[in-house]
Amino acid sequence: MIGTGIGNLAAGIYLIRDGGFKGEQITMMGLETHGANDGDTVKAYENEYSNQALSNNKGFLAKGGRMLNEETYENLWDLLRSVPSLDNPGQTVTDDILNFDHAHPTHDVGRLIDHNGPRIHGDKNDYKHMQFNNKDRFLLSKLMLTPEKDEEKLNNISIAEYFASSPHFFTTNFWSMWQTTFAFKRASSAMELRRYMNRMILEFSRINTLEGVTRTPYNQYESIILPMRKYLEDRGVTFINNRKVVDLEFKDTPLRDDIIVTKIKYEEVDNDNKAGEIEVDENDFVFDTNGSVTDSSSIGDFNTPVKENMEYAPSAALWKKAAEKFYSLGNPDKFFDDRTQSEWMSFTVTTNNHFLLNEICRITQQEPGNALNTWIESTPLMSIVVHHQPHFKAQKPNESVFWGYFMYPRRNGDYVQKPIIEMTGEEMLEEFLGHLAAVDPAKDNVRNHKQEIMDSIVNVIPVHLPYASALFNQRAVGDRPDVVPKHSKNLAFISQFCEMPFDMVFTEQYSFRAAQRAVYTFLGIPLSEMTKMHHYEKDPKVMARATKTMFR
Repeated sequence: MIGTGIGNLAAGIYLIRDGGFKGEQITMMGLETHGANDGDTVKAYENEYSNQALSNNKGFLAKGGRMLNEETYENLWDLLRSVPSLDNPGQTVTDDILNFDHAHPTHDVGRLIDHNGPRIHGDKNDYKHMQFNNKDRFLLSKLMLTPEKDEEKLNNISIAEYFASSPHFFTTNFWSMWQTTFAFKRASSAMELRRYMNRMILEFSRINTLEGVTRTPYNQYESIILPMRKYLEDRGVTFINNRKVVDLEFKDTPLRDDIIVTKIKYEEVDNDNKAGEIEVDENDFVFDTNGSVTDSSSIGDFNTPVKENMEYAPSAALWKKAAEKFYSLGNPDKFFDDRTQSEWMSFTVTTNNHFLLNEICRITQQEPGNALNTWIESTPLMSIVVHHQPHFKAQKPNESVFWGYFMYPRRNGDYVQKPIIEMTGEEMLEEFLGHLAAVDPAKDNVRNHKQEIMDSIVNVIPVHLPYASALFNQRAVGDRPDVVPKHSKNLAFISQFCEMPFDMVFTEQYSFRAAQRAVYTFLGIPLSEMTKMHHYEKDPKVMARATKTMFR
């Protein structure tokens, strides 16, 4: 296993649960233990960011947050029913999450916020209205109804290009909500938007409240990753967390068609990059994480802006070397060679009391745990997420933690006149407080208590993620390799950058399903026995609600 993210963790469990493997037959190699499902104290990231001198290693960090979905994450719920809870003996991780979510259901009130405050005024700007015109409806319906066999008609077409004849689409409440819920940009792939509209059509009619969002009791690292690692470690799986795989060697076959890995080359990063290699037996399988949305990220703190990491994504660099040898392994540059399509910045705020959290709740008119608030008039497009507290097990009773993100980090702030990417954590907080105060119905309650707020700050951690939305970059059919490529005898790809029919990327579901597909393919288990997926786009009741929503 190259990479220790959620996809390979899932593959390891599938090998053991469905394939009869013993844990000692599995070795997982990687550099970071957090991946995209992260969340921990800042100190826990010191090894990952050891090359950056930070003035403050206090507080908590979540580069982002993942929204689960009970109805469409079929593989995730099925597999996590096999993983014991770390917190509740006798329960599974699936039990933990769904029990928590059902006890704390999401109902977003302040989903969109403009200069008047949350859009809940009952007029035409009320965020329950999609605000489509007939041209918008026609184009969106046409996109959704494009058959899968005709996906290539959307090759390399951006959402902006697809809706070029109806620019009104980008002024609607729907677009404001959709782009910030799923992290699409106008430059993103229309092909991927088509998949989302089909796979998530059940959520279309409740996009304004995000009632379909399933939340974990704590951050995803503690609620999902750690139990999965414990399951594997208890069964003898070997984890090597200091190893960077830099190349693969392949067998030179007569027709140069068969893909057979014969050697894995690596460096030990905490041992002066000492080189090593692993001979791959003809009966071995190699599972590669061919791309990660958190690769090449860079971190700052309250007093320190990020120093942009210009490195080509390491996981994709390995994929690129393999793709240069075999024509069927896709085109990683489509996803990792244009940061303008994919970058955004997040910031995590830790406070030593709940004053700021209470002000946020008062102004957005919702309690912690109710999903996402977007300031739609902010120039760099700012959103925040306030999770149910505590979001970290190590969080003290007096501490609050929330995170936010800017989708356009090269743009200037509205209250701090410099590009977001150049801001310290303190300046990002200033930018956020400016927007919060601007819609404060208590007439400057936030401004009048600004010193009290600043005194409560433990840290504000900015993170630049150059590839956060890379999986939505414009692409063509064939740019992503199959999970098990044609003619591959022992190499599989498990990530958000492999190709599977129908399902949608930027979800744990996609990684889990790719893992199941890889394991079942290699072990000869019929793919017809894979976890069954729902097709709500074929459900008449769901489609009737969606049609009604189009005119709402």
